[in-house]
Amino acid sequence: MAEQSDQTVKYYTLEEIQKHNHSKSTWLILHHKVYDLTKFLEEHPGGEEVLREKAGGDATENFEDVGHSTDARELSKTYIIGELHPDDRSKIIKPSRPSREGENSEAQTLF
Repeated sequence: MAEQSDQTVKYYTLEEIQKHNHSKSTWLILHHKVYDLTKFLEEHPGGEEVLREKAGGDATENFEDVGHSTDARELSKTYIIGELHPDDRSKIIKPSRPSREGENSEAQTLF
C-alpha cells in the first residue's frame, strides 16, 4: 500500500493567533502560514523587537520588504505550526504604503 504523504493541516483563527503577542508566546503570519517564533526571538539577527512588533498578526509585507536570504527562508519553515484559517484570510488588514517621500528608510528584518 502506498504511504500517505499528506499531513493534516492545523488551522488557526485570527483570534487565536492574536493572543500570542508576547515574549512567552510569539506567533506571526507569513503568507497565510502561522509561525511560532517564541524560541527564535533571541536568535533573530535583526533583534527580537522587530518580531515582537508583529506578534499576533501578519508580517508578510515586512518579511518581503527586507529581502531575506534563501537560508533565512529555509530556517523559517522549521517554525511553521499551521495556517491561518481560510475564513479569516480576508480579515488581514494590508497596511497602506507610505509615499516615497515619507517612507521610512530603515529596513527591519524578520529572519
